[in-house]
Amino acid sequence: MSQSNNSNNLVAPNSRGALEQLKYEVAQELGITLSPDGYQGNKTSYENGSIGGYITKRLVTLAEQQLAGQYK
Repeated sequence: MSQSNNSNNLVAPNSRGALEQLKYEVAQELGITLSPDGYQGNKTSYENGSIGGYITKRLVTLAEQQLAGQYK
């Protein structure tokens, strides 16, 4: 896993692996190749933004599904 200077703190730190896997899955679906060393500085803002946007969209969908099942 790559080290970053990101100051975001995960609410559930043990989810880091799942989020990293999700990032690679989304990038593959979009046809974007990620560097295995974690450096993404050679990617355009559009590519990085697309990956982040799709991750957010998928996480929101999962949360909505869980909430819908919880309140039926």
